Amino acid sequence: MRMNSFGRIFRVNTFGESHGLAVGCVVDGCPAGLKVSEQDIQGELERRRPGQSELTTSRAELDRVRVLSGLYHGRTLGTPIALVVENEDRDSSKYREIGYKPRPGHADLTWKLKFGHVDPRGGGRASARETVGRVAAGAIAKKLLAKYKVCVVAYTKQVGKVESGETLDSSMKGVTDLIESNPVRALDVSAAKAMAEEVVKAKKAGDSVGGVIECVALNVPEGLGEPVFDKLTAELAKAVMSIPGTRGVEFGQGFESVSLLGSQSIDEYFYEAGKVSSKNNYAAGIQGGISNGMPIVLRVAFKPTASISKRQHTVDLNLKKNTYLQVGGRHDPCIVPRAVPVVEAMVNMVLADHMMISGKIPRRI
Repeated sequence: MRMNSFGRIFRVNTFGESHGLAVGCVVDGCPAGLKVSEQDIQGELERRRPGQSELTTSRAELDRVRVLSGLYHGRTLGTPIALVVENEDRDSSKYREIGYKPRPGHADLTWKLKFGHVDPRGGGRASARETVGRVAAGAIAKKLLAKYKVCVVAYTKQVGKVESGETLDSSMKGVTDLIESNPVRALDVSAAKAMAEEVVKAKKAGDSVGGVIECVALNVPEGLGEPVFDKLTAELAKAVMSIPGTRGVEFGQGFESVSLLGSQSIDEYFYEAGKVSSKNNYAAGIQGGISNGMPIVLRVAFKPTASISKRQHTVDLNLKKNTYLQVGGRHDPCIVPRAVPVVEAMVNMVLADHMMISGKIPRRI
Protein backbone atom coordinates (compact mmCIF):
# COMPACT_ATOMS: atom_id res chain seq x y z
CA MET A 1 0.00 0.00 0.00
CA ARG A 2 1.48 3.37 -1.07
CA MET A 3 -0.23 6.09 0.94
CA ASN A 4 2.38 8.81 0.56
CA SER A 5 4.27 7.93 -2.61
CA PHE A 6 3.68 8.51 -6.31
CA GLY A 7 5.13 7.09 -9.52
CA ARG A 8 6.65 3.78 -10.58
CA ILE A 9 10.20 4.60 -11.77
CA PHE A 10 10.37 8.32 -11.08
CA ARG A 11 9.05 7.89 -7.54
CA VAL A 12 8.18 10.65 -5.09
CA ASN A 13 7.43 10.31 -1.39
CA THR A 14 6.27 13.44 0.45
CA PHE A 15 6.32 13.96 4.21
CA GLY A 16 5.36 16.46 6.89
CA GLU A 17 2.36 18.22 8.43
CA SER A 18 1.17 21.80 8.16
CA HIS A 19 2.39 22.82 11.63
CA GLY A 20 5.11 20.20 12.08
CA LEU A 21 8.82 21.01 12.03
CA ALA A 22 9.16 20.63 8.27
CA VAL A 23 7.69 19.35 5.01
CA GLY A 24 9.48 17.90 2.02
CA CYS A 25 10.00 14.91 -0.22
CA VAL A 26 12.31 12.12 -1.30
CA VAL A 27 12.69 11.62 -5.05
CA ASP A 28 13.92 8.18 -6.05
CA GLY A 29 14.62 6.87 -9.53
CA CYS A 30 15.77 10.13 -11.12
CA PRO A 31 18.50 9.38 -13.67
CA ALA A 32 22.11 10.08 -12.73
CA GLY A 33 23.91 13.01 -14.33
CA LEU A 34 21.02 15.50 -14.55
CA LYS A 35 22.05 19.10 -13.86
CA VAL A 36 19.91 20.41 -10.99
CA SER A 37 20.65 23.25 -8.61
CA GLU A 38 19.07 24.26 -5.34
CA GLN A 39 18.05 27.48 -7.14
CA ASP A 40 16.07 25.47 -9.72
CA ILE A 41 13.98 23.98 -6.92
CA GLN A 42 13.73 27.23 -4.97
CA GLY A 43 12.42 29.06 -8.04
CA GLU A 44 9.42 26.74 -8.26
CA LEU A 45 8.76 26.93 -4.52
CA GLU A 46 8.70 30.73 -4.74
CA ARG A 47 5.70 30.46 -7.05
CA ARG A 48 3.81 28.29 -4.54
CA ARG A 49 4.77 29.92 -1.26
CA PRO A 50 2.25 31.87 0.87
CA GLY A 51 2.18 35.63 1.38
CA GLN A 52 2.72 36.57 -2.27
CA SER A 53 -0.08 39.14 -2.44
CA GLU A 54 -3.36 40.19 -0.80
CA LEU A 55 -4.98 37.34 -2.70
CA THR A 56 -3.14 34.71 -0.65
CA THR A 57 -2.76 33.68 2.97
CA SER A 58 -0.67 35.96 5.18
CA ARG A 59 1.31 33.02 6.59
CA ALA A 60 4.91 34.23 6.23
CA GLU A 61 6.81 31.18 5.05
CA LEU A 62 9.99 31.70 3.01
CA ASP A 63 9.93 28.03 1.94
CA ARG A 64 13.71 27.79 1.74
CA VAL A 65 14.69 24.36 0.46
CA ARG A 66 17.65 22.32 1.66
CA VAL A 67 19.04 19.44 -0.40
CA LEU A 68 20.07 16.69 2.00
CA SER A 69 21.17 14.01 -0.45
CA GLY A 70 21.26 12.83 -4.04
CA LEU A 71 23.20 15.72 -5.60
CA TYR A 72 26.94 16.20 -5.99
CA HIS A 73 28.53 19.19 -7.71
CA GLY A 74 25.17 20.15 -9.21
CA ARG A 75 24.31 16.77 -10.74
CA THR A 76 22.04 13.95 -9.65
CA LEU A 77 23.70 10.76 -8.46
CA GLY A 78 20.89 8.37 -9.35
CA THR A 79 20.32 7.92 -5.60
CA PRO A 80 17.41 9.24 -3.48
CA ILE A 81 17.18 13.04 -3.49
CA ALA A 82 15.97 14.30 -0.12
CA LEU A 83 14.54 17.83 0.00
CA VAL A 84 13.34 19.57 3.16
CA VAL A 85 11.60 22.90 3.85
CA GLU A 86 11.18 24.05 7.45
CA ASN A 87 7.86 25.41 8.72
CA GLU A 88 9.04 28.72 10.16
CA ASP A 89 5.78 30.60 10.78
CA ARG A 90 3.59 28.20 12.74
CA ASP A 91 0.66 29.47 14.80
CA SER A 92 -1.40 26.60 16.14
CA SER A 93 -3.38 28.68 18.64
CA LYS A 94 -6.41 28.88 16.35
CA TYR A 95 -6.77 25.11 16.06
CA ARG A 96 -7.39 23.98 19.64
CA GLU A 97 -11.06 23.22 18.99
CA ILE A 98 -10.49 21.43 15.69
CA GLY A 99 -9.64 18.15 17.41
CA TYR A 100 -13.23 17.74 18.55
CA LYS A 101 -15.09 20.30 16.36
CA PRO A 102 -14.37 19.28 12.74
CA ARG A 103 -14.36 22.13 10.23
CA PRO A 104 -17.06 21.80 7.54
CA GLY A 105 -15.59 21.17 4.10
CA HIS A 106 -12.27 19.92 5.46
CA ALA A 107 -10.83 16.46 6.00
CA ASP A 108 -10.95 16.82 9.80
CA LEU A 109 -13.89 14.48 10.31
CA THR A 110 -12.93 11.79 7.79
CA TRP A 111 -9.33 11.64 9.03
CA LYS A 112 -10.62 11.32 12.59
CA LEU A 113 -12.96 8.50 11.55
CA LYS A 114 -10.22 6.69 9.65
CA PHE A 115 -7.15 7.16 11.85
CA GLY A 116 -8.59 8.05 15.25
CA HIS A 117 -5.48 9.90 16.37
CA VAL A 118 -4.72 12.88 14.09
CA ASP A 119 -2.81 16.18 14.07
CA PRO A 120 -5.48 18.91 13.87
CA ARG A 121 -3.05 21.87 13.62
CA GLY A 122 -3.66 23.59 10.31
CA GLY A 123 -5.17 20.42 8.90
CA GLY A 124 -2.03 18.40 9.59
CA ARG A 125 -1.11 16.14 6.71
CA ALA A 126 -4.35 16.96 4.86
CA SER A 127 -3.28 20.59 4.50
CA ALA A 128 -2.23 22.03 1.15
CA ARG A 129 1.09 22.71 2.91
CA GLU A 130 1.90 19.12 1.91
CA THR A 131 2.17 20.28 -1.71
CA VAL A 132 5.55 21.88 -0.94
CA GLY A 133 7.06 18.44 -1.44
CA ARG A 134 5.22 17.96 -4.71
CA VAL A 135 6.47 21.25 -6.14
CA ALA A 136 10.04 20.51 -5.06
CA ALA A 137 9.90 17.08 -6.73
CA GLY A 138 8.16 18.57 -9.76
CA ALA A 139 11.07 20.99 -10.21
CA ILE A 140 13.40 18.02 -10.72
CA ALA A 141 10.95 16.39 -13.13
CA LYS A 142 10.73 19.71 -15.01
CA LYS A 143 14.52 19.81 -15.44
CA LEU A 144 14.51 16.22 -16.64
CA LEU A 145 11.76 16.82 -19.21
CA ALA A 146 13.47 19.99 -20.47
CA LYS A 147 16.39 17.86 -21.71
CA TYR A 148 13.89 16.20 -24.05
CA LYS A 149 12.17 19.49 -25.06
CA VAL A 150 8.97 18.66 -23.16
CA CYS A 151 7.43 21.79 -21.67
CA VAL A 152 4.48 22.03 -19.25
CA VAL A 153 2.73 25.32 -18.50
CA ALA A 154 -0.35 25.92 -16.34
CA TYR A 155 -2.35 29.10 -15.79
CA THR A 156 -5.60 30.30 -14.26
CA LYS A 157 -8.50 29.87 -16.65
CA GLN A 158 -11.34 30.91 -14.34
CA VAL A 159 -11.88 32.46 -10.90
CA GLY A 160 -15.42 32.44 -9.56
CA LYS A 161 -17.65 33.63 -12.41
CA VAL A 162 -14.83 35.35 -14.31
CA GLU A 163 -13.56 33.20 -17.17
CA SER A 164 -10.69 33.81 -19.57
CA GLY A 165 -11.05 33.06 -23.25
CA GLU A 166 -7.30 32.71 -23.79
CA THR A 167 -5.78 29.26 -24.34
CA LEU A 168 -2.13 28.54 -24.94
CA ASP A 169 -1.27 27.62 -28.51
CA SER A 170 1.92 26.02 -29.79
CA SER A 171 4.15 28.95 -28.85
CA MET A 172 5.68 29.15 -25.36
CA LYS A 173 7.71 32.30 -26.02
CA GLY A 174 7.20 34.84 -23.23
CA VAL A 175 4.28 32.88 -21.77
CA THR A 176 5.80 32.25 -18.34
CA ASP A 177 6.63 35.93 -17.84
CA LEU A 178 3.09 36.84 -18.90
CA ILE A 179 1.52 34.43 -16.44
CA GLU A 180 3.77 35.51 -13.58
CA SER A 181 3.10 39.20 -14.28
CA ASN A 182 -0.28 39.13 -12.50
CA PRO A 183 -1.21 37.82 -9.03
CA VAL A 184 -3.85 35.35 -10.24
CA ARG A 185 -1.45 33.81 -12.82
CA ALA A 186 -3.85 34.22 -15.72
CA LEU A 187 -2.81 33.93 -19.34
CA ASP A 188 -5.38 36.60 -20.17
CA VAL A 189 -4.05 39.77 -18.54
CA SER A 190 -7.24 41.67 -19.41
CA ALA A 191 -9.28 39.17 -17.37
CA ALA A 192 -6.73 38.99 -14.54
CA LYS A 193 -7.90 42.25 -12.97
CA ALA A 194 -11.53 41.10 -12.82
CA MET A 195 -10.39 37.76 -11.37
CA ALA A 196 -8.41 39.53 -8.64
CA GLU A 197 -11.43 41.70 -7.83
CA GLU A 198 -13.54 38.55 -7.46
CA VAL A 199 -11.07 37.19 -4.88
CA VAL A 200 -10.86 40.47 -2.93
CA LYS A 201 -14.66 40.76 -2.86
CA ALA A 202 -15.00 37.27 -1.36
CA LYS A 203 -12.19 37.91 1.13
CA LYS A 204 -13.82 41.10 2.43
CA ALA A 205 -17.06 39.17 2.92
CA GLY A 206 -15.26 36.52 4.95
CA ASP A 207 -15.82 34.04 2.14
CA SER A 208 -13.87 32.35 -0.66
CA VAL A 209 -14.04 31.48 -4.37
CA GLY A 210 -12.89 28.59 -6.53
CA GLY A 211 -11.67 28.40 -10.10
CA VAL A 212 -10.19 26.42 -12.96
CA ILE A 213 -6.57 25.86 -13.96
CA GLU A 214 -5.69 24.92 -17.52
CA CYS A 215 -2.47 23.02 -18.19
CA VAL A 216 -0.77 22.46 -21.54
CA ALA A 217 2.11 20.07 -22.26
CA LEU A 218 4.02 20.51 -25.52
CA ASN A 219 6.44 18.20 -27.35
CA VAL A 220 5.21 15.13 -25.48
CA PRO A 221 6.41 12.06 -27.40
CA GLU A 222 3.87 9.62 -28.78
CA GLY A 223 3.39 6.25 -27.12
CA LEU A 224 3.14 7.25 -23.45
CA GLY A 225 0.48 5.45 -21.43
CA GLU A 226 -1.02 1.97 -21.51
CA PRO A 227 -4.19 0.92 -23.37
CA VAL A 228 -6.34 -0.24 -20.44
CA PHE A 229 -5.96 0.65 -16.75
CA ASP A 230 -2.84 2.83 -16.90
CA LYS A 231 -4.09 5.16 -19.61
CA LEU A 232 -2.19 8.46 -19.66
CA THR A 233 -5.47 10.30 -19.09
CA ALA A 234 -6.15 8.13 -16.04
CA GLU A 235 -2.64 8.67 -14.66
CA LEU A 236 -2.83 12.43 -15.14
CA ALA A 237 -6.34 12.58 -13.69
CA LYS A 238 -5.25 10.67 -10.58
CA ALA A 239 -2.24 12.96 -10.18
CA VAL A 240 -4.07 16.28 -10.36
CA MET A 241 -7.11 15.03 -8.45
CA SER A 242 -4.83 14.15 -5.54
CA ILE A 243 -4.16 17.88 -5.05
CA PRO A 244 -6.17 19.26 -2.09
CA GLY A 245 -9.30 21.16 -3.11
CA THR A 246 -9.76 19.60 -6.55
CA ARG A 247 -13.25 18.70 -7.72
CA GLY A 248 -12.98 17.79 -11.40
CA VAL A 249 -10.69 17.27 -14.38
CA GLU A 250 -11.32 17.27 -18.11
CA PHE A 251 -9.22 16.81 -21.24
CA GLY A 252 -9.67 18.70 -24.50
CA GLN A 253 -13.36 19.20 -25.22
CA GLY A 254 -14.12 17.51 -21.91
CA PHE A 255 -17.70 17.80 -20.67
CA GLU A 256 -18.61 20.04 -23.59
CA SER A 257 -18.34 17.02 -25.89
CA VAL A 258 -21.52 15.44 -24.49
CA SER A 259 -23.60 18.09 -26.25
CA LEU A 260 -21.79 17.70 -29.59
CA LEU A 261 -22.22 15.32 -32.50
CA GLY A 262 -19.58 12.77 -33.33
CA SER A 263 -18.72 14.75 -36.45
CA GLN A 264 -17.95 17.74 -34.20
CA SER A 265 -15.62 15.92 -31.83
CA ILE A 266 -13.66 13.46 -33.99
CA ASP A 267 -10.04 14.34 -34.74
CA GLU A 268 -9.49 13.87 -38.47
CA TYR A 269 -5.93 13.11 -39.55
CA PHE A 270 -3.63 14.62 -42.14
CA TYR A 271 0.07 14.61 -42.93
CA GLU A 272 2.14 17.63 -41.95
CA ALA A 273 5.88 17.59 -42.64
CA GLY A 274 5.66 13.83 -43.09
CA LYS A 275 4.00 13.30 -39.70
CA VAL A 276 0.40 12.31 -38.94
CA SER A 277 -1.38 15.14 -37.16
CA SER A 278 -4.86 16.42 -36.31
CA LYS A 279 -6.51 19.65 -37.37
CA ASN A 280 -8.33 20.32 -34.12
CA ASN A 281 -6.79 18.14 -31.38
CA TYR A 282 -10.16 17.64 -29.71
CA ALA A 283 -8.70 14.60 -27.89
CA ALA A 284 -6.04 16.83 -26.30
CA GLY A 285 -3.07 14.74 -27.38
CA ILE A 286 -4.25 11.42 -25.94
CA GLN A 287 -6.31 8.76 -27.71
CA GLY A 288 -7.10 5.35 -26.29
CA GLY A 289 -5.07 6.34 -23.26
CA ILE A 290 -1.87 6.76 -25.31
CA SER A 291 -0.19 10.03 -26.26
CA ASN A 292 -0.19 10.85 -29.98
CA GLY A 293 2.42 13.63 -30.01
CA MET A 294 -0.09 16.50 -30.09
CA PRO A 295 -0.28 19.02 -27.22
CA ILE A 296 -1.89 17.64 -24.07
CA VAL A 297 -4.54 20.01 -22.69
CA LEU A 298 -6.29 19.45 -19.38
CA ARG A 299 -8.29 21.57 -16.95
CA VAL A 300 -8.65 21.13 -13.19
CA ALA A 301 -11.52 22.56 -11.14
CA PHE A 302 -10.82 23.76 -7.59
CA LYS A 303 -13.58 24.30 -5.06
CA PRO A 304 -13.77 27.48 -2.96
CA THR A 305 -11.40 27.28 0.01
CA ALA A 306 -13.25 25.65 2.92
CA SER A 307 -11.57 27.89 5.50
CA ILE A 308 -13.81 30.95 5.75
CA SER A 309 -14.42 33.29 8.67
CA LYS A 310 -18.22 32.97 8.63
CA ARG A 311 -19.81 31.04 11.50
CA GLN A 312 -20.66 27.48 10.46
CA HIS A 313 -22.69 24.56 11.80
CA THR A 314 -20.64 21.60 13.02
CA VAL A 315 -20.66 18.99 15.80
CA ASP A 316 -18.89 18.52 19.12
CA LEU A 317 -17.45 14.99 19.00
CA ASN A 318 -16.75 14.96 22.75
CA LEU A 319 -20.20 16.06 23.90
CA LYS A 320 -21.91 14.45 20.89
CA LYS A 321 -24.10 17.44 20.16
CA ASN A 322 -24.62 20.06 17.47
CA THR A 323 -22.66 23.29 17.82
CA TYR A 324 -21.03 26.14 15.89
CA LEU A 325 -17.51 26.93 14.78
CA GLN A 326 -15.83 30.07 13.50
CA VAL A 327 -12.60 29.14 11.76
CA GLY A 328 -9.53 31.16 12.73
CA GLY A 329 -6.02 31.07 11.31
CA ARG A 330 -4.60 32.36 8.04
CA HIS A 331 -6.07 31.06 4.80
CA ASP A 332 -6.26 31.68 1.06
CA PRO A 333 -9.53 33.27 -0.11
CA CYS A 334 -8.80 31.50 -3.41
CA ILE A 335 -6.30 28.64 -3.70
CA VAL A 336 -6.12 28.73 -7.51
CA PRO A 337 -3.17 31.15 -8.05
CA ARG A 338 -0.90 29.15 -5.74
CA ALA A 339 -2.15 25.83 -7.14
CA VAL A 340 -0.86 26.66 -10.64
CA PRO A 341 2.72 25.43 -9.92
CA VAL A 342 1.28 22.40 -8.08
CA VAL A 343 -0.67 21.32 -11.16
CA GLU A 344 2.45 21.79 -13.28
CA ALA A 345 4.47 19.71 -10.82
CA MET A 346 2.06 16.77 -10.89
CA VAL A 347 1.87 16.76 -14.70
CA ASN A 348 5.68 16.98 -14.93
CA MET A 349 6.05 14.01 -12.59
CA VAL A 350 3.57 11.86 -14.54
CA LEU A 351 5.25 12.61 -17.87
CA ALA A 352 8.75 12.03 -16.48
CA ASP A 353 7.65 8.73 -14.97
CA HIS A 354 6.01 7.52 -18.18
CA MET A 355 8.91 8.59 -20.35
CA MET A 356 11.16 6.46 -18.16
CA ILE A 357 8.70 3.57 -18.21
CA SER A 358 8.61 3.70 -22.01
CA GLY A 359 12.41 3.86 -22.24
CA LYS A 360 12.43 7.34 -23.79
CA ILE A 361 14.51 8.57 -20.84
CA PRO A 362 17.46 6.35 -19.82
CA ARG A 363 18.51 5.70 -16.22
CA ARG A 364 21.77 7.53 -16.86
CA ILE A 365 22.08 10.84 -18.73
